[in-house]
Amino acid sequence: MKKSFIPFIFLMGVTLLALFTPNVPTSIVQDGLVPGDIAWMLMATALVLIMTPGLSYFYGGMIDNKNIISTMLQSFIAMGVISILWIVVGFSLSFGDSLGGFIGNPSTFFMFKGVLDGKPWAFPDGDGNLTIYTTIPLALFALFQLKFAIITPALISGTFSERIKFESYILFICLFSLFIYAPLAHMTWHPKGYLFNMGVLDFAGGTVVHMSAGLAALAASIYLKGDKGADPHSPANIPFVLLGTGLLWFGWFGFNAGSALGAGTLAVSAFAATNTASAAAGFAWVLFDVIKGKKPSALGFCIGAVVGLVAITPACGFVTIPHSLVIGVVAAIVSNIVQAWKSKSSLNDTLDVFPCHGVGGMVGMFMTGIFANVAVNSANTTGNGLFFGDTKLFVTHIIALALVSGFAFIGSFALLWITDKISPLKVNEADFKMGLDKSQHGENI
Repeated sequence: MKKSFIPFIFLMGVTLLALFTPNVPTSIVQDGLVPGDIAWMLMATALVLIMTPGLSYFYGGMIDNKNIISTMLQSFIAMGVISILWIVVGFSLSFGDSLGGFIGNPSTFFMFKGVLDGKPWAFPDGDGNLTIYTTIPLALFALFQLKFAIITPALISGTFSERIKFESYILFICLFSLFIYAPLAHMTWHPKGYLFNMGVLDFAGGTVVHMSAGLAALAASIYLKGDKGADPHSPANIPFVLLGTGLLWFGWFGFNAGSALGAGTLAVSAFAATNTASAAAGFAWVLFDVIKGKKPSALGFCIGAVVGLVAITPACGFVTIPHSLVIGVVAAIVSNIVQAWKSKSSLNDTLDVFPCHGVGGMVGMFMTGIFANVAVNSANTTGNGLFFGDTKLFVTHIIALALVSGFAFIGSFALLWITDKISPLKVNEADFKMGLDKSQHGENI
């Protein structure tokens, strides 16, 4: 059987499964739901989704002309593949009944069982009672979280650009979503999750999304070390990069402010922190480049702005606005330094996913442990950050940073090896020289 038939057979199997497991809602519960919060979260969910097409333009503009379509498609295909996977089992693995604090029970919401009943987002406590956490339906929460699950593997595609087979990419992002993303989401955001109960604060995904994607990119860079990979070239289309940055910045307000899960003052605070950090980081990146003797560039500002968005993601709901500015500046400088180091190394990270998302996420997690303040968010029960004299949160974040880094890196490396054995990752020499647009998809810009 040709390997190309396997995804088709999988899709047909899921389709038949959906035909016989319709999961019709048993009841529609309205108590506890707030229309204003629902309206905001519907908008936030749509905003997060626009980030993935934005990412495709951001990455597509940086690559050479013969690989633009393949690079952009890697983001778009994640919208299709991960959406299906999330409905079938991904949401259950991330937010289903906890199995030891590390993963959700895959049967809890299998094929979205019970998700459309209209109940607010709730988890059973130790006595089997429901504990209500939000004023939005569970289905809306599930769809909001889906958009996070989509963009995370899409972020990794910047490392694979120019050199990976399309079917191998699809297999890897499925494995990554099931075995790296879902456990991290459960451990970090489920009330019974291991990291959650350690006291780790990750408001919108600095750990779950950006560190996991960045460490997976580092693993891929090492696994594909010495590969023909990214030949030196100029970005194909800087206006694409600018457009992608604008869409990412715009959508990130849903990403971060939406993580308040309601239309309240916490969402406003997260919104302001997000814009401040991104603006500061973009400007800091350009100024740091000038200090190093480079010209101020559009590409530099765009990369810096995205790094600022990454770094503020875990902290935006826990820190003050002035401290978000500090986080943006520090993240831009650190990521800029790491990017310069990487460019002189043998690591083959085509679009610098690790320096930008991995390092940016780490800086954000580290700085959350320094600047978090309980006055910003009463849900922070761990305590203030190191800047305010407390050490518990800071130490917790240092330990969690090491644990998450090890899990994401080692796990991703193992999944790359497994993917490579099932469907070889690298394109052959002829396809590489032709370009993936033509060799993988039969299309040209």
